[in-house]
Amino acid sequence: MKIKYLIFLSLAFILGCNNVLHLQKKSIQNSTNLEIANKFIDAFYSFNRDSLKSILSNAENSQPSILYYQKWAECGNYKIAKKNNFIKKNDTTIICPITVKDDLIGALEIDFNVTDSFHLTITDGHIISVQTSSNDPKEYYEAREWIIENHPELIEEPCIGIWEGGPTPCECVRAMVKGYTEFTSSKQQKQ
Repeated sequence: MKIKYLIFLSLAFILGCNNVLHLQKKSIQNSTNLEIANKFIDAFYSFNRDSLKSILSNAENSQPSILYYQKWAECGNYKIAKKNNFIKKNDTTIICPITVKDDLIGALEIDFNVTDSFHLTITDGHIISVQTSSNDPKEYYEAREWIIENHPELIEEPCIGIWEGGPTPCECVRAMVKGYTEFTSSKQQKQ
């Protein structure tokens, strides 16, 4: 009977240790994912292409749009206004909402700061994909449509390949800012 009891206790101890190790591993993984997310945000807003490309080495499908967006953000004078708390959506997805001031919203002359959210999928300590979303105000979309309808020549060439790794993100964002400024001026003249 004592042998059965000792075997039972030994198994319970081993299983308990196994469970603790599993929980510790999960906790380490989660903190590592947050660290990776912070490194990604730091690389993105450093406006250092090589640094960002390095952290995205396992996210090849995301590289063209994110590298383009980084240059767009640099040339659009994105400045972090607030680094919001990151959201752990599940074991592999971290959402990083970053509120910024930028030239596009400045051209619209509205009191608003956009929050861009980076949705990072992280597996085995590596970012494998990045998607973005934003809370751009309705004026942003109105201005973009106004440019397309009234001054497509501003953006036709500079914005070729937009978000697909196109060759001229700086020229594109500057053309958009110019168009947004003209949109705002046009709107003010009608008032």
